[in-house]
Amino acid sequence: MVSYPKGKIKVLLLENIHKDAYELFHRDGFDVTLVKDAMEEAELIEKIADVHVLGIRSKTNVTKKALDNAKKLMTIGCFCIGTNQVELEEAEKKAVPVFNAPYSNTRSVAELVIAEIIMLARKASDQSKDVHLGKWNKIAKGCFEVRGKTLGIIGYGHIGTQVSVLAESMGMRVVFYDIISKLPLGNATAAHNYEEVLRQADFISFHVPETEETKNLFRKEHLPLLKDGSYVLNLSRGKVLEIDALVEGIKSGKIAGAGVDVFPEEPKSNDDPFVSALQGLPNVILTPHIGGSTEEAQKNIGTEVAEKLLKFINNGSTTFSVNFPNIELGSLKSGYHRILNIHQNQPGFLRDINSIISDMGGNILTQNLSTSTNIGYLSMEIDKNLGDELKDKIKAHKHSIRTRILY
Repeated sequence: MVSYPKGKIKVLLLENIHKDAYELFHRDGFDVTLVKDAMEEAELIEKIADVHVLGIRSKTNVTKKALDNAKKLMTIGCFCIGTNQVELEEAEKKAVPVFNAPYSNTRSVAELVIAEIIMLARKASDQSKDVHLGKWNKIAKGCFEVRGKTLGIIGYGHIGTQVSVLAESMGMRVVFYDIISKLPLGNATAAHNYEEVLRQADFISFHVPETEETKNLFRKEHLPLLKDGSYVLNLSRGKVLEIDALVEGIKSGKIAGAGVDVFPEEPKSNDDPFVSALQGLPNVILTPHIGGSTEEAQKNIGTEVAEKLLKFINNGSTTFSVNFPNIELGSLKSGYHRILNIHQNQPGFLRDINSIISDMGGNILTQNLSTSTNIGYLSMEIDKNLGDELKDKIKAHKHSIRTRILY
């Protein structure tokens, strides 16, 4: 008996995920489909019914309705940093671990932040536009060096820390705030609260995930806290900044410029139109969510996420899953049979499963159990091939959600 044939495992990769991810799955024998664009909910609900592995970026939303129709879905890969486009708790309850790429595009985003800081300080984007239109407007007023200026970073994670290091290398002073206590890098200083950063900074850059706590983190009520002539950058998530507040700050002159790469509502494809109240405002750099859009970042993301998905499918490891109990598993030894089970986190389940295996004459060689509030993830290896009979008995348990056996 062998594990479920890889050629029957369907992998659907959306949103023009890097070809390296496709090649990794293809070489390992999976049935892979690569699609250029994102999918709306109705189309995804239809397509996901026969899919075992789903790969997305930031524009495809995996809703409860989609998950309800994903009867065969084993895992989801977000080929990006954010995972707010997936209903994570619902995926967990349906035994679907979700993986992402928290590291692979950090340098690309950080470099663009630094580039925009300099461009805003010099009004370079407006100057470039004028020259393209045949206007020669050589001025120094309102244009500054960034050396000696204070950069305020909101969110001192993987990207925030890289921005911090790069900014210091150009002579900027860095102050940051994070809800978790973080060790400052270089000469950066941790602020006591968010408002303190707004008061101190010449440039404010947001690097936070999208959560209920970060939604409209920057609002109209924060405008009076800013230094006159400060700059605001958001290359994190579109709902972190209240767009109307940013517009008001720019029109009033309180904010001297802004760089925005992410928006509350974004087109699903490059063929769709885009409209924002920020369009046409002076010294405002608008980019189409390209912070991580470099060849290096997309290649790294494609490899990082695909390898995590393959590891889960091939040996059951859930290390670095964002919504699932984490278990790191090695290669399956010859003669061993690995049972992988996801179940509701209820008392007595492990006892019952051990009894089933014992009653069938199996001996448990290794056992790992990791739990969350909702579920438990159990891996155990036995010395006897008990086949579908064992799988059916575990499946019949009232708290069992899904079982796989690797041979």
